[in-house]
Amino acid sequence: MSYRSDLVRSAERELQALPAAIHRRVVAGLLRLSDEPGPRGSRKLSHGPGWRLRVGDYRVLYTVDDDAPIVTIYALCQSGSGIDPLSAFSTDPP
Repeated sequence: MSYRSDLVRSAERELQALPAAIHRRVVAGLLRLSDEPGPRGSRKLSHGPGWRLRVGDYRVLYTVDDDAPIVTIYALCQSGSGIDPLSAFSTDPP
C-alpha cells in the first residue's frame, strides 16, 4: 500500500532550511515513508502518538493513519537539539 505524505507548515520550513546534502538525505527518508511508514531506522515513540525516523543526525517526527493512508510529518530536528518530541505533535495536521 502506498501512503500519501503531508508536511505541516513548520516541517516544510525546517526542510527548506536544511543544507542541500542533508536536504537530499531527509527527502529520501520521507520518500521511504510513502512505501513503508515503519522503515528501518524508525521507532514508535514510547510516550506519544507518533513515530521517529532517524536520518543521519536528524530526526523526522511523524504520525501514520493506516485508514486514510497518510503519513503526516510534524517536525525535522537535529538530534540532541533539546526539542521535546511530544511538543511537535501539538501542531494541527494540514
